[in-house]
Amino acid sequence: MLHTLTSKLSLILTTGLLLLCGTLKGQQEPMYSQYMFNMIHINPAYTGNRAVDNITALYRAQWIGITGAPRTGSITWDRRIEGSNEGIGLQVYNDQMGIEKTTGVQAFYSHRIPFNDAFLSLGVSGGLLNYRANLSETNPLDQTDPLLQNDVSGWLPTAGFGMLFATEKWYVGLSVPALLHTKIEAENQLNQKSFGANNHYFLTGGYLFTLSPVIKLKPSVLIKAVKGATVQYDFNLNGWFHDILGVGVSYRTGDAFVGMVEFQVLPQLRIGYSYDYTISDLKSYNKGTHEIMLRLELGGASKEVQSPRYY
Repeated sequence: MLHTLTSKLSLILTTGLLLLCGTLKGQQEPMYSQYMFNMIHINPAYTGNRAVDNITALYRAQWIGITGAPRTGSITWDRRIEGSNEGIGLQVYNDQMGIEKTTGVQAFYSHRIPFNDAFLSLGVSGGLLNYRANLSETNPLDQTDPLLQNDVSGWLPTAGFGMLFATEKWYVGLSVPALLHTKIEAENQLNQKSFGANNHYFLTGGYLFTLSPVIKLKPSVLIKAVKGATVQYDFNLNGWFHDILGVGVSYRTGDAFVGMVEFQVLPQLRIGYSYDYTISDLKSYNKGTHEIMLRLELGGASKEVQSPRYY
C-alpha cells in the first residue's frame, strides 16, 4: 500500500514539475498550528512584543506516513529594547517537502506607537534563504528529460511587512510575510518578479475573556488569502487554567481539526504540543500531524517574565 502510494506521489510530483515549464518557486510559507503563541512567524510587527528575551523553538512533522511529507523547524529570538519602542529579532528555519528543501535566516525590526492602554506596531523583516530541489531524485518517466538531470540550488532574498494593533485584552494584525517573488529557473538562474501578484495576506485577531480568577478564554482567528487559491480560515479557542495549563482546539477550513495543550512549567518556560487530524482527501493516507513548541523567556522586568503571554 505504502509503495503504491509512494509511486503515485512520485508520478504526481514529476508531472507537476513538467507543468512548471522549467520555473521553480523558491519561497514557501511554512505552516504552524501554534502560531498564536509566537506570531512573529506570520507578522514581523509582533517582534519585541515584550521587553524580555523570547526564544522559541518549533518543530512540525506533517502528514505522518506519507513519504516526502513536509517537515519544518525553526528557532526564533526577539525582544523589545528596554526603555524604547523598538523591537528586534532573528529567526533560523528549515522547511523540507519531498525533493525541495529551504533553509533561511531572517532579521526582524518593529516600531510601536503607544496610545492610551494600546499600541500600534509596524514591522519589517528581511533575510536570505537557500533553496534546493533535488530533481535528479525524481526518477522521471523520461530519463532523458534535460530539466530533470541536474539539481537546482541558489540563494534568494526575502522581505516582509506587518501591522499590529493591540491592547491587554485584544489584538488585530495584517501582514504580508513574503513580499518578494524571487524564483530560480531550472538552469539555476535567479528570476526576480514584480511585487504584489501572488503575495500571501494574513489577517489575525483575538480577544482574552477573564471568566474567573482561575479561568481565561481566548478565541482567535487567522485568515489566509492568496491569488489563485480559496481563502482559508483558522478558528481557534484556547482556555487557560490558573495561568499554568492551556487547552485548545482549532479548525482549519478544508484541512484539519487541531487539538493542543500548553504547559507553563516555570514562569520562564513553556512547553506546547498540537496534533492535526486531517479532514482533506489525504486523510486516508496519513496519521495526522505532530507539532512541538518550546519557549523560554529571560531577563527584563520580573513582572513581565512572570506574567503569562496569551498572544
